[in-house]
Amino acid sequence: MANNGSLCDRFSTIIGGQAGFAGGKCVSTINRDQIRATILGKRFRATSSFSFESLNHKTGKALCVGRAVFLQKEVNTFISAIRNQGIKVTSVRNEWLFEQPRLIYINIEAVENPLCFARKVRKALDAI
Repeated sequence: MANNGSLCDRFSTIIGGQAGFAGGKCVSTINRDQIRATILGKRFRATSSFSFESLNHKTGKALCVGRAVFLQKEVNTFISAIRNQGIKVTSVRNEWLFEQPRLIYINIEAVENPLCFARKVRKALDAI
């Protein structure tokens, strides 16, 4: 677990999130505090999370996934940036009613080295 912990810390550092483990997988969470969102008039913290699991120690590849939240105006830029790096976009949707501003969630996935995935995610996030 120490090696996975170290890998998880490196993964999260690259992404710029907070490292943790949930259900046996490394999860890096980013709070998008610059998004001042509300739902039904109450403050809502917009968070994105990226994770990896099922690491193959021979190939160094793992299932890498993400669920990221964006403002509408950020969506196309992120999708273009992430697709240009070979990461699949698996869904684009909003999850809430009565939120202000409108929040759009994008799910992504790839099977690759977690640190490569993290660098690609960071590059796409930096594009917005």
